[in-house]
Amino acid sequence: MAKEILECSFCGRKKPETNLLIAGINSHICDRCIEQAHGIVLEEMKASGIARSSADLVLKKPKEIRAFLDKYVIGQDQTKKVMSVAVYNHYKRLMQQDHGDEVEIEKSNIIMAGQTGTGKTLVAKTIAKMLDVPLAIVDATVLTEAGYVGEDVESILTRLLQAADYDVSKAERGIVFIDEIDKIARKSDNPSITRDVSGEGVQQALLKLLEGTVVNVPPKGGRKHPDQKFVEVNTQDILFIAGGAFDGIERIISKRLNRQAMGYSASKETDKIDESNLLQYVIPKDIKEFGLIPEIIGRLPVLTHMDPLDRNTLRAILTEPKNALIKQYKKLFAMDEIEFSITDDALDFIVDKALEYKLGARGLRSLCEAILTDAMYEIPGSDEKELHIDKHYVEEALTKNLLKRLEIAS
Repeated sequence: MAKEILECSFCGRKKPETNLLIAGINSHICDRCIEQAHGIVLEEMKASGIARSSADLVLKKPKEIRAFLDKYVIGQDQTKKVMSVAVYNHYKRLMQQDHGDEVEIEKSNIIMAGQTGTGKTLVAKTIAKMLDVPLAIVDATVLTEAGYVGEDVESILTRLLQAADYDVSKAERGIVFIDEIDKIARKSDNPSITRDVSGEGVQQALLKLLEGTVVNVPPKGGRKHPDQKFVEVNTQDILFIAGGAFDGIERIISKRLNRQAMGYSASKETDKIDESNLLQYVIPKDIKEFGLIPEIIGRLPVLTHMDPLDRNTLRAILTEPKNALIKQYKKLFAMDEIEFSITDDALDFIVDKALEYKLGARGLRSLCEAILTDAMYEIPGSDEKELHIDKHYVEEALTKNLLKRLEIAS
């Protein structure tokens, strides 16, 4: 009796002609038919408005977002609260089903003001990690107005596409972090008479992108030319977070606060002002006076600030977060089967030096590298299985390496 040759019940291909043949009840289906059926399902979902890929987006409540941020970011309570609410509302907006009502939720793009090294980029990275959405970090200083040497604003979306592995639907609900937004501030309070192609010109070019529009994006980056293929990306559902140091904005804030101090009762109010952290009193008017145009401030409606890092915060950054510096070094040494430990006195000394040289959180890394470079060079491959760092070791290492260079430079 001849052996029965199985075939696909949909297309009729014989088993040898397929890569995979899956059996059902009295029927079979091949891998090609599965792929085609999947494509048809996606098209149908798209046509009926279901496929915003929101089904696979697990949305957490603001307190849960805050709890996740607490694992990675030390301090910055106000910013974490503001960010948690803004991100929650933004992704609620994505999951909103169109019920035919006229209420349309607008985007909650965010602008963060804070000194360098206070954790602006870290907050954006952490939120993207939690939501499992693509994140593009771009530097505003390299952007120029279209037609000039530099990068067009569309290059921002090229980075996002690359982060999403060129999955357009995934990129369209990603997060873009625009760093150094303060560097594209216009140079005077008056609109430019001459072209300000890397300042006000870039702000004008960003407007549509922030609000929501369909942009033709060159997928491989570079400058646009007529024969190039473009990918259409809708920025309607992309969350934009802008960050900047806004160096000197404290003078604008101080001037505004002092201007209000008229009469005895007003001067009593100003006594409550925290002079060491004027940034906490920032309002959109200050950002406008700094040099961002009103239209761009309107498209970044959520304004928050990063507190300067004090001694306790810097000390906690070294040891407490999930990706704390000391934990990273412990892991690095453990990979060479070396047990690494450091005393509290040594940690306190590192923090004091970071404060003294105003190096911030990034400076902690520089100091640790200077202290541990010799050990990381000598110990792997030797018979040593333990490294214990105390204050004396730190003082010697810093005197030998970093501090000597810093003192000569200053």
